[in-house]
Amino acid sequence: MAMRKIAFNDITLRDGEQSPGVNFFPEEKLEIARRLAAMRVPIIEAGFAVSSESDWKGVNLIARELGGPGGPVICSMCRAQKKDIDAAFEALRPAARPRIQVVLATSDLHLEAKLKMTRDQALACIADTVAYARSLVDDVEFAAEDATRSDRDFLYTCFKVALDNGARTLEIPDTVGYATPMDYAAIVSGVLANVPGADRATIAVHCHDDLGLATANTLAGLAAGAGQAECTINGIGERAGNASFEEVIMAIRTRPGQWGVEADIDTTHLTAASQMVERLAHMAVAPNKAIVGRNAFRHGSGIHQHGMICNADTYQIIRPEDVGAPAANLDLGKLSGKHALKQRLDALHIDLSAPSFDRFYAEFKDMAAKKKLILDDDIINLAHHLAG
Repeated sequence: MAMRKIAFNDITLRDGEQSPGVNFFPEEKLEIARRLAAMRVPIIEAGFAVSSESDWKGVNLIARELGGPGGPVICSMCRAQKKDIDAAFEALRPAARPRIQVVLATSDLHLEAKLKMTRDQALACIADTVAYARSLVDDVEFAAEDATRSDRDFLYTCFKVALDNGARTLEIPDTVGYATPMDYAAIVSGVLANVPGADRATIAVHCHDDLGLATANTLAGLAAGAGQAECTINGIGERAGNASFEEVIMAIRTRPGQWGVEADIDTTHLTAASQMVERLAHMAVAPNKAIVGRNAFRHGSGIHQHGMICNADTYQIIRPEDVGAPAANLDLGKLSGKHALKQRLDALHIDLSAPSFDRFYAEFKDMAAKKKLILDDDIINLAHHLAG
């Protein structure tokens, strides 16, 4: 099966920063962007330049420091307003490959309740602002906010207008996390089938996690023909967050034939990137978070620990080193079996005869039932106690 190359647009510094309580200072944005560049992320959405002086400085700093000819595309988001586009253009000036993303809602709900626009006014606005952005930079992305709740035929018309006025990337935002994988795949397929010229553009998927389906929807959209995935490190973002970068790329890597796509990302930086974003965003990663949670490669059940000792593939579909994580750990506790305990005793250079080990194991299980956490010192002290 031929694999189709797709690109990642990391939106941690813009949509991720929209998480309540998150504020990345310009130097912090650059720190994260450097890690993304080391991962070979091809597109970095550096911010929303018009929103504040700090955000403008962050976009500009990343454009200056990382936007050279061999660096990633540097992008800034704009509302469909010329003042937003002007601010983005000025902030992006130092970048060799600047991208301006123009966003306008296309659902009737947003047009009527928020924008007070008719459909015809929305189409005129898309034409005017996309053309204006295209007069400033070669690379323009148009995002149809709330696309998944938009009338399909009107959405197709909006995308056609954007393409006719110079957009090269068409983004399908599931702004409120409403879509399901089958639904989202159908929208991507529909855009490709019904928008003239869409097959020559890049279709971008942008999913939120309100129903816990952001990663699944992103993968479904890619399998349906999209060529760009917009994700955040740790899945941070407004409300329940965005599609998680680490989950999407590792699903692609782990099940390469499932989606028909591949991406040139150095995944060995994922754990470090996760920890950096966790620290700078002050948003703790759940221990059971896929790929980067501290429990992702820890095994507590005796059955699982036995399997891991025999062959790590029995209970581990991703190698920790592939995502830059420490080696898998067999945590001792009340569910641990004899195999894991024997391995830990060997690692601590504690040699017990078979009868002594049986007694030790019984005492260990009793101790483990009364403690939340078993440390190596507990093992050593118990062995000394039984020895005399």
